[in-house]
Parts: sequence; C-alpha cells; structure tokens
Amino acid sequence: MRPSVRGVLLDHDERLVLFRRTVPGRARYWSVPGGHVEPEDGSLEDTLRRELLEELGATVSDVTFLVSVSYPWQGEVKTQHVFGCRLVSMDPELRHGPEFEDPSRGLYEVERVPLRRSEIFSRNLIPQAVAGYLSASITALPRLIG
Repeated sequence: MRPSVRGVLLDHDERLVLFRRTVPGRARYWSVPGGHVEPEDGSLEDTLRRELLEELGATVSDVTFLVSVSYPWQGEVKTQHVFGCRLVSMDPELRHGPEFEDPSRGLYEVERVPLRRSEIFSRNLIPQAVAGYLSASITALPRLIG
C-alpha cells in the first residue's frame, strides 16, 4: 500500500487548516490535507507540497516532520507521514485534480479552526490515528513547526 502524507497547516493567525468532507452516502467528516505518494515525487516533502498545491492552491514554509502513524485499513496497514507547515499563500483557483473534477467524490470545503483540543474532539476527524496525534500535541504545534 502506498504511503501518504498529511500537512498540519497553520495559517497566519495560528489556526489549523482542515477539510470538511461531505461525501454522498457518508457521514460528514474532517481531514488534514494530504494524499498518496506518487512515483514521480522525489521525497515525502515533495509529495506534501504537491498535494497542498493541488488540494488547497497553497504554498507553505517551515515544513517540519512531526510523526508517522500506521493503522489497519482495508485489510492492510496504511502509513501516514505527518508534517507541520505554515501557510504562505492559498489561492482556491489553483485547486485541481480528481477531487475537484468528479462530483461523486463530494465536497472539499476548507475550514480554519482554533488550535484547541475541543476543536479536534468536536469533529469526526479522520484518520483517527492523525486525530489522536493532533489532540495530544495541539498546544505544542506552534513551537514544533518552525
């Protein structure tokens, strides 16, 4: 199974940038932006930068590796490499990829939430392994990210 990256992205006001996902036939959930490593990606950081540009139209700075989490998924083990970073710019007009071209994939709405555990607990944030890391580390994130 291909590994994935996730970007714990802080904006200029120290808010966490998340996706609110509305998918037909599923309960609403939230996620940290990111995606699968592709063969043409030179490194995990390259994957992160590509995914953040595709999904958010975002450029970032202060990319910092935070943690890798693994969990069972569809009969295999999924690994997510979680990076922290700071938002430099975000232009929704630059968003592209299958997420935005196929309406059956649902909505990817950007939300900025305060860095508080209650913000993580009040949402159905998936994957749970990433949510667990965030809830345990939420107050330290500004110090951990450059």
